[in-house]
Amino acid sequence: MVYPDSFGCVSIIHVIMEQIFGMAEKEMEYRVELFNKMTQTCFKKCVDERYKESELNMGENSCIDRCVSKYWQ
Repeated sequence: MVYPDSFGCVSIIHVIMEQIFGMAEKEMEYRVELFNKMTQTCFKKCVDERYKESELNMGENSCIDRCVSKYWQ
């Protein structure tokens, strides 16, 4: 919310701060969406639906490394 100063004017600092926070919020939403999409895509592509072991095997690890690196380039 923007409040007028003692002269009845809207402080430019408040306006700028609102814009900065708005941009930061949009950036965070974008990064969360990208992370969720990357996680779902790489998991579907690289991890066998029939879990054989509690940890990823070497092939799954390599696949995930390559898949994730594509998203961060």
